[in-house]
Amino acid sequence: MPSDRPAQKDAYELILDAIDMGLYRPGDRLVESELAERFGVSRTPIREALQRLETQSLLARDGRSLIVASLDHNQLAELYVVRSELEALAARLAARHAAPEEVRVLENMIASDRRLLNEPSALARSNRRFHRQIHLASHNRYLVQQLDLVYRSMALMATTSLAAEGRGETALAEHEGIVAAIRARDEQAAQEALRAHISNAFIQRLTQDSGATG
Repeated sequence: MPSDRPAQKDAYELILDAIDMGLYRPGDRLVESELAERFGVSRTPIREALQRLETQSLLARDGRSLIVASLDHNQLAELYVVRSELEALAARLAARHAAPEEVRVLENMIASDRRLLNEPSALARSNRRFHRQIHLASHNRYLVQQLDLVYRSMALMATTSLAAEGRGETALAEHEGIVAAIRARDEQAAQEALRAHISNAFIQRLTQDSGATG
């Protein structure tokens, strides 16, 4: 008998979403039995999901335990290099291919995000949705797949650069510049605006990290 309920996420997606939402943070230990109870699934798919996440370097071994991995300075720098290049390409292609409706959605997202300036965690989640909308507007499925991998690794960042004072407002202004270039079909400007946006986010993150460890 068919169910009216929406398709359920598998164990892998459930754990990945939990990491992405900050329910499990870098260094947290993941236990099969606890995860099975939390998500209401058996231990076998949980075990398979954990193995998959370990293979993807999203989990790491700490003795016999699996913990959420963390990114060291070099890994963070490498991730931002790849992110910058791929996102710049996405913006360039979006300026070429985005439908007017897709541009309008981006504009509406920025307007909505202004209500979240005092909620860094919510703003960070909305920020990811905004960037993914640009990825989709590139109309290049292979690029979207690669950016999904990049954003999967970004879930290992324990904090958001948008929590820094004034960064949320600045980021939204940068988003407006990116969308304006996409709307104008200016591929070069869109690419440069997106690359500058990622560079500024990286600078803010490095500044936060140095303050936390200094």
